[in-house]
Amino acid sequence: MKPYKVLVVDDSAFMRKIISDLIEKNADFQVTATAVNGREAVDKVKELQPDLVTMDVEMPEMNGLEALKLIMLDHPLPVIMLSGINEEGMKETILALEGGAFDFIRKPSVSSSHDINSVGESLREQMKEAMLARERREARSASELSSAESTPALQPPESASSMPPAKPADKQDGGGGGHTSGKETQDVKAPILRPLSQGTGISAERKREDKPQLPRTERTRSVSTGEKPEVGRIKSLSPKKSDVPVREPIPPRTPAQGAGPDIPTVSGKDRKLGAKGLTKLVAVGCSTGGPRALKALLENIPADFPAPIVIVQHMPPNFTKSLAQRLNTFSPLDVMEAEQGMILRKGAAYIAPGGYHMKVTETAGGQYAVALSKDEARNGHRPSVDTLFESLLPLKALERHAVIMTGMGSDGAKMMKSLYDAGITSTFAESEETCVVYGMPRSAVELRCVTYILPLQDIAPRLVQVVK
Repeated sequence: MKPYKVLVVDDSAFMRKIISDLIEKNADFQVTATAVNGREAVDKVKELQPDLVTMDVEMPEMNGLEALKLIMLDHPLPVIMLSGINEEGMKETILALEGGAFDFIRKPSVSSSHDINSVGESLREQMKEAMLARERREARSASELSSAESTPALQPPESASSMPPAKPADKQDGGGGGHTSGKETQDVKAPILRPLSQGTGISAERKREDKPQLPRTERTRSVSTGEKPEVGRIKSLSPKKSDVPVREPIPPRTPAQGAGPDIPTVSGKDRKLGAKGLTKLVAVGCSTGGPRALKALLENIPADFPAPIVIVQHMPPNFTKSLAQRLNTFSPLDVMEAEQGMILRKGAAYIAPGGYHMKVTETAGGQYAVALSKDEARNGHRPSVDTLFESLLPLKALERHAVIMTGMGSDGAKMMKSLYDAGITSTFAESEETCVVYGMPRSAVELRCVTYILPLQDIAPRLVQVVK
C-alpha cells in the first residue's frame, strides 16, 4: 500500500522540520509537501490533493482557521490543527474544531525532547484514526449506494406535520424522523443501524434477562416518561439567558479532602446557588469531534432543562475554559468550566477542566457538587469519562442519564455498562453515521448497555423528552 500523502503547514521552517520528522516515523505516512501560510496551503491542497493536512493555527497572510474554511468548502479532508497555548491560539483552535478540523495537538516545546516525542505519538495516533475514520465512511457510503441500487425506491416519509399523533407504543422510535413499527424496534442486545435513507437512528429497547418482559407499552413508560413534545416545541421552551433569574452566591466551600492547593476552587462571588432537592442529572462524555458534537447538543437544550449536565471532553489544560466560553455563547444553558466545590444546578452545564478528573458528590446538606482531583490518568486520560460515570453509581436518589458521543478509544463504556446494570434511567450513544470517530460509542454499543443509538442531531430532542 502506498503511504498516505501529508501536507505540513507552518510559518516556522524549524517547526515544519520537526513535524515532518515526527510524521515520517510512521512508514504509512509521507510528507509530500510543506506550506508557509494558509494561502499557500489552500493552493497546494488543490494541486496535490493530499490525504491529510497538519495546519498551524497562527500564521501571517492567512491563518489556519481561514485556510481550513476554504479547504473544507472546496476539498474536504482530515485536518489536524497545531495550536500554541496562548489565549488567542486556544480560541482559534476551538473555532477550527467547530469548522471541521479532525482534531488538534498543542505545539511541542522545542527545548524538550521528551515533549517532542510525546506530541509525535499523539500526532501519529490522530493521523491513523483520521485515515481509519475516512475509510469507514467511504466503505459505509459504498455499501449504502450498493444497497440503494439493488433495492426498489422507498416512498418518502410522511412529514412530521402530516403524521397522526403517536400512540403510546410508538414512543420507542429512534429520534425525530418518523414511526418505528414493532418489527423495526431493535433489541439492545443486537443493535442494527439503519441507512440514512431509512430514518434517523434507533432507540434500542432495554431488555433484562433476569426480569420478566413487560408489555411493550409498559416498557415504553419505563424509559420515557411524560408526553412526547410536539414538533418544533423544544426550542420554544428556551428563554434567553437574560430571562433566567440571577441566583445569589453562597459562601465558598472548603476544598474536598485530598484536594491539592492547585485544584481550581470556586470563590463565593463566582458560585451560583444550587437547587436543593435536585432529582435528575445528565452526564456526557466525548473526545475527538467532541467540541462540534457538544455545540450541536447544548444549543438544543432549553434553559429550563430540569437537570444539570456534567461533561468530560478529552482536552488539555486551559483549552477547556475556551471551549466552555465558546459553548456558552450558543447554548440557552449556562455553560462553564467546572471548579472544585461548585454546587450543581438545573439549567447549567459543567465541563471538566483539562488535567483534572471530575466527580459528582453529595454534600451533607443534600446538594450535589463538583469534586476535582489530579489522580492518575485513566484509560490514558485525565479527565476520564469512566471516572465521571463511576461517581454516579452511588447517587441512587437521582434519576441519572448518561451520554457517550464521538471519540477515539473506549473511555466511558465500561462504567456506562455498570450504570446500566445498576438500573440507570437511560443511556445514549451517538450512531456511527454522524461520529467523527466511532470509537467510544461503539465500545458502549458492543457492551449492550445503550438504550438509545441516535445520530447527533436527534440526541438533544430525545434527551429533553426523556428527562422532562
